[in-house]
Amino acid sequence: MENFRASGTYTKQAHVDIPEGLYEEEHGREGFFGRVSQLYHENPPVNWTNIDGDLKPKALPTLFDHPETQDTLQEVLKNNDCIISIGTLTKDFSYFYRNADFDEVYFIHAGEGRLETSYGHLDYKTGDYIIIPRGTTYKFFVNDLTKILQVESASEFEEPSRGILGPNALYDQTAKVVPEAQLGSDTGLSEYVVKIKRLGKITEVSYPFNPLDVKGWKGSVYPWKISIYDYCPIMSHRYHIPPSGHTMFVAKNFVICSFVERPLEDKKHKVLKVPFYHSNIDYDEVLFYHQGNFFSRDNIDAGALTFHPQGIHHGPHPKAFEAGEDKLYTDEYAVMVDTRYPLIPTKWFSDQENKDYWKSWM
Repeated sequence: MENFRASGTYTKQAHVDIPEGLYEEEHGREGFFGRVSQLYHENPPVNWTNIDGDLKPKALPTLFDHPETQDTLQEVLKNNDCIISIGTLTKDFSYFYRNADFDEVYFIHAGEGRLETSYGHLDYKTGDYIIIPRGTTYKFFVNDLTKILQVESASEFEEPSRGILGPNALYDQTAKVVPEAQLGSDTGLSEYVVKIKRLGKITEVSYPFNPLDVKGWKGSVYPWKISIYDYCPIMSHRYHIPPSGHTMFVAKNFVICSFVERPLEDKKHKVLKVPFYHSNIDYDEVLFYHQGNFFSRDNIDAGALTFHPQGIHHGPHPKAFEAGEDKLYTDEYAVMVDTRYPLIPTKWFSDQENKDYWKSWM
């Protein structure tokens, strides 16, 4: 059992009935998975007047129409465990692809099409997560302009533990879609090129036949998909569930969470409706805004991305408390990536970022 202590003015229950005139901060370890304390400040910890250094909160505006994201993926944040990229597919791949460096998750922010793999075909649409094990050969076929958030992982993606919630919590196993064995659709070509990524470099291998020529498969390694719209959030009218309760996938040293529409906490019980202030001492936080009205953030549009490094506070914008006061329901959808070790913004990120984002709390 934790060696729990308390002193001064505090609440009986975290995130509930915060003392008048005080502001709650969550000081936690291991993201939202470890030991934690709540501190009750006289001033919001984000009411800064200046930030000079690398810990400024950062944001990318919606960049899916940018010329340098067309039919390619632009890396935006990375460390030794994962790489986060964005891009827009306007047409079918002209080649087959195999990632020998990373497992991959593609989140389909918008669009519709088909992913043909060595295990069979997966039709995709807006809101789908597609999980692709390292070493899988595949090709994208685009029906409608497809906007993608990609997360590459040095480790495998696993499902979160359901614990006392039971095996059908978060998402049922029948919500997952697994491909049936099916040959690739391309025929009659003089050459079929597979681009293989290894150690960050591309090797091209040419075949006189379609490499998606698998007639059958069995085993526990295979691509699959699930929709963010099939995610069933943990909810409580009397407690503000921390982001760890919204975990969708777990990898070594990072998690991916899904925030989806849900009823908000109960005003009658004085529960905090907006995210509490926190500094995420052990984790960096990336939030990709997919759809809806993001009432805890000012001037953030669907397709934007924010990055809050570990060590500096963040939380709702000043107007969010008032905006959420009588709100009963949130319709927002977002994808969060929380990383145990610091993420490094790429040069492309730094060139495109909203340099004044950190001022939005002022």
